[in-house]
Amino acid sequence: MSKTSEFLNRISESETLAAARIARELKQSGKDVIALNIGEPDFNTPDFIKDAAKKAIDDNYSKYPPVNGYLELRETISKKFKRDNKLDYHPDNILVSTGAKHSLVNAILAVVEKGDEVILFTPYWVSYRAMVELAGAKVVEAAAGVDQDYKVTPSILENAISDKTKMLIFSSPCNPTGSVYSEKELRAIAKVLEKHPNILVISDEIYEHINFVGQHFSIGQCSEIADRVITVNGVSKSFAMTGYRIGYMGGPTWVIKAATKLQGQFTSGANGIAQIAAKAALEAPASSVHYMRDDFEKRKSLVLEKLNEIPGLKVNNPDGAFYVFPEVKELFGKKTKDGQVIANAGDFCQALLEDQYVSVVSGSAFGAPNCFRISYATAESDLIKALDRMKAFVLSLD
Repeated sequence: MSKTSEFLNRISESETLAAARIARELKQSGKDVIALNIGEPDFNTPDFIKDAAKKAIDDNYSKYPPVNGYLELRETISKKFKRDNKLDYHPDNILVSTGAKHSLVNAILAVVEKGDEVILFTPYWVSYRAMVELAGAKVVEAAAGVDQDYKVTPSILENAISDKTKMLIFSSPCNPTGSVYSEKELRAIAKVLEKHPNILVISDEIYEHINFVGQHFSIGQCSEIADRVITVNGVSKSFAMTGYRIGYMGGPTWVIKAATKLQGQFTSGANGIAQIAAKAALEAPASSVHYMRDDFEKRKSLVLEKLNEIPGLKVNNPDGAFYVFPEVKELFGKKTKDGQVIANAGDFCQALLEDQYVSVVSGSAFGAPNCFRISYATAESDLIKALDRMKAFVLSLD
């Protein structure tokens, strides 16, 4: 009998992608499903970026690109890092990949190995754990709850560190919580890491420009740990370019060389036409896409207003991205109309889908089994309808 590899068996299907798949299948069967599970802007890619992609086709960007990305794009990324983040990454310290997810797994597999420990600020993006487990390393959760705005403190981090800690991974603005670490908070985290010179940091900044509280701060600006920070970003979220599949990272020379070697065997260079489109996006000022950010902030206010009308949910006010992450444990133990007991957030999400055809993602996917994630990257009319259905479902519980 054929069987899959132990390597593959160490990971499970992405719960966010699984939720999207199930919602899609229900919709195809004729159900009126409202999907609040997708981490994807519902805007179209701006015209000036599409024009750059069309021109790249005409200019014959159709040959194999360099493994690490076109020099012209890496030069643009270097300037972007300096302009927006005050980070000094030479073009040779930048690797362009097929999406930020690809950048992350490149960095992890290039340096993490069996016996290492990797700290994840928890709640964490679903794929961090799978990537660390693919490398054979152990995940250590440094967790913060809704009362802390899901933000890990220096003392929580310190308690998670051991002599086996190889890496820390976090995102700000955060998926799934929408939390944004301030400069003061990140400088305090850096002070802890300064005492542990063997720990590398991956800072996932893919939601950088979807920030409702002002200037984004990168932990790589902290000089005491700057030579150990790998900054990951991309064009998917801020520029509504999810299908273009362009991510990038800046980091220490040895990490970038190792990750480039890995990418050379797995995928080689990212799509050339998409690289030129990404160059146009990153050359533009951030203000060119602020209309998306502003619209997301309006939707967030709407979602919070509706959620606060639903008994049993505990909700904070996130400062970025396009997610809300309610705690639902007050409803555990209640029963649905069919007698099903809500024992955890997964039960809540499944029953909500079956009863009201509203698809959200259980927090268990993100290391927070008492919560669930709502993406408000969808039309206001659908948000209103979905949250009204959610309220009706909660009120029907006994």
